[in-house]
Amino acid sequence: MELTGRLTANAVIKTLPDEKQVVNFSIAINDYYKPKGATEGKEFTLYVSCSYWNNTGVAAKLLKGTIVEVSGRMYIRVYNGANNEPKAALNFHCNSIKVHGGAKKEAANNEVAKGAAPIESMAAIAASDDDIPF
Repeated sequence: MELTGRLTANAVIKTLPDEKQVVNFSIAINDYYKPKGATEGKEFTLYVSCSYWNNTGVAAKLLKGTIVEVSGRMYIRVYNGANNEPKAALNFHCNSIKVHGGAKKEAANNEVAKGAAPIESMAAIAASDDDIPF
């Protein structure tokens, strides 16, 4: 299964008791539908919690606002909330992540200051293509 969405916050690396590390992040997927017989459509946002176990180095590129495409498998986590009421959350176990950019400049600059590699936006790459002499 593949999903494309925008990160809702910077990714977090969590170390488990057995010393394994996992990158946790959440994406928002905007969608639209028009109910049968309605004249106006409705927009909604689906939030999906994601985990990536293969390489923690990718966390430096997973900044709030970045558009990512993830592939893997989805599952539902069921738990009891406040007042012991049943709740459920969509979770996604990622096998691969493609970063498409789109992070806000302030978030990218903060990460660069912390020692992470800078992320070039597609606009910056397109602008540099104008300088090619052929």
